[in-house]
Amino acid sequence: MNAVRVGLIGAGVISDTYLKNLTSFPDLRVEMVADLDLGRAQARAAQHGVPRSGTVADLLADPGIELVVNLTVPVAHVEVGLAALGAGKHVWAEKPLALDRPSARKLLDRARELGLRVASAPDTVLGAGLQTARRAIDAGRIGEPRTALALFQSPGPESWHPAPEFLFQAGGGPLLDMGPYYLTALVHLLGPIRRVTAAGGRARETRTIGSGPRSGTEFAVTVPTTVSALLEFDRGGTAQVVFSFDSALPRTTLEITGTRGAAVLPDPNSFSGPTMLWPDQVELPAEGHQASRGTGVLELARAIRAGVPERASGALAFHVLDAMQSIDESMTAGQPISLQSKAEAPPALPADFDPYARTL
Repeated sequence: MNAVRVGLIGAGVISDTYLKNLTSFPDLRVEMVADLDLGRAQARAAQHGVPRSGTVADLLADPGIELVVNLTVPVAHVEVGLAALGAGKHVWAEKPLALDRPSARKLLDRARELGLRVASAPDTVLGAGLQTARRAIDAGRIGEPRTALALFQSPGPESWHPAPEFLFQAGGGPLLDMGPYYLTALVHLLGPIRRVTAAGGRARETRTIGSGPRSGTEFAVTVPTTVSALLEFDRGGTAQVVFSFDSALPRTTLEITGTRGAAVLPDPNSFSGPTMLWPDQVELPAEGHQASRGTGVLELARAIRAGVPERASGALAFHVLDAMQSIDESMTAGQPISLQSKAEAPPALPADFDPYARTL
């Protein structure tokens, strides 16, 4: 056994954090960075000590690369993922897995045909913060989980992102951009989602870039920028969720109420942070590893070598996508929508999971 060899496609903003982590895990060996902008790929590779950079075709043609980390924009996730599978490589996809159910199903079906794996972000749910909360809830610290409240509210990313247009078009908006963090955490804690009822809209038809060389540029908004939904779960629980890019008051909240108490969880878009248990007012510090984005890639790589299921599975990502598509359909139809899929939560990570240990 030896380290799993990785190639990364997409040298944008998020690749910096991924590469910082991936290059620090002994069980992974990052071989190459690829991007449509060759200069950007070269700079990112040099920054993190990755030996090579080049085109996507160059990366896919390399027989030594076993696992592709796909950090392209959402509209390209499936196209790039299918190309990687066709080249005989496993795939880690940034969220969302796809923009619709048929293309996501095509990706997962193709992986199954080829005996390959597709896993997907978010892997924040594998961070020490949410895993500590998960273990406490699994241990019965708040009784049986019954209801949840999830809020993500912000003014929107155009104030800080130098090229935010894709976040306000198909594949973006607060539902597809931030929803995966909260919905994945809710499935881990309350089980598969059965039905959704939703409403939403957008506050403004245009936005203005607030930073970078294109500051002051106006662009169109084509997706809802505030989404509210009621989720019903197979096990009988419910959750209320709000995702908004329209709020001057920034707020992130994830609360789970059980039959004997409640838990206030860390920000689902983070890997650490404490959990507060009520009514005892006990704070549980995050227990476990301190790695961030890329933890799911490592967990996938170790699962491939061990021949066991990965935790951030394509099936789970498909279920979360199904939930988001159902929320969107409910907003349009003005009625509840039942999900087409089910996905059970994976086991919690052991508290001693160590990304920095050499196990392969």
